Amino acid sequence: MIEIVPLTGIGEVQPGDELADILRAALHRCGIEPRPDDILVVTQKIVSKAQGRFVALDDVAPCDEAIRLAGITRKDARLVQLVLDESSAILRAVPHVLIARHRLGHVMANAGIDRSNIGAGAGDRALLLPVDPDGTAALLQRQLDMPVVISDSFGRPWRMGVVAVAIGVAGLPALDDRRGEVDRDGRTLEVTQIALGDIIATAACLATGEGAEGIPAAVIRGYAQTGVARPAANLVRPAHEDLFA
Repeated sequence: MIEIVPLTGIGEVQPGDELADILRAALHRCGIEPRPDDILVVTQKIVSKAQGRFVALDDVAPCDEAIRLAGITRKDARLVQLVLDESSAILRAVPHVLIARHRLGHVMANAGIDRSNIGAGAGDRALLLPVDPDGTAALLQRQLDMPVVISDSFGRPWRMGVVAVAIGVAGLPALDDRRGEVDRDGRTLEVTQIALGDIIATAACLATGEGAEGIPAAVIRGYAQTGVARPAANLVRPAHEDLFA
């Protein structure tokens, strides 16, 4: 049976905090002794906070392009400048919507830059994505001796609402390639690749939530994952295959 166990009582993570120590203490507090079938899911926000990925908007000087896009999207020109700084391309700009291809390859709103749940008294700040989510996941895996998924929330083409996806993965196949296997009727699977990292991230989101829940991590227990470990970068579709951008 698969269980989703929230890690409660973590509190507000600050720049410079040792995230592995915080998570280890949370596992102990919640009575979780890591098992071979456990996967730790950590939300992007506490990773970015621990890494000090805050930017004070008063320190941002918008360029002409940021000002132009701010006029179209009706967004703060300083925030738009951060989006430009974090992105390799702007794909859509319409009122209240700015879709970018992040430097890591993810296509997402506002290049993943967030201003919600970034801490009381945070002032006029924004929080950027981690510099290297796969690298951070690998470090946490080594420190905690369990597979790790770093999750974030994305919208999807042609679908309303957001779901959690994996932006960092270590210790499991983020993309489980089943091509070449056969189905129950003996037919060869030709296109089946399972976004396992995203599935794990979204499952954990049932416990961590998207609002004021204050639960930034969870353990998925009981999933007997197999296959060669592959990072979350494998989930990013190459730009030349992107039919929606």
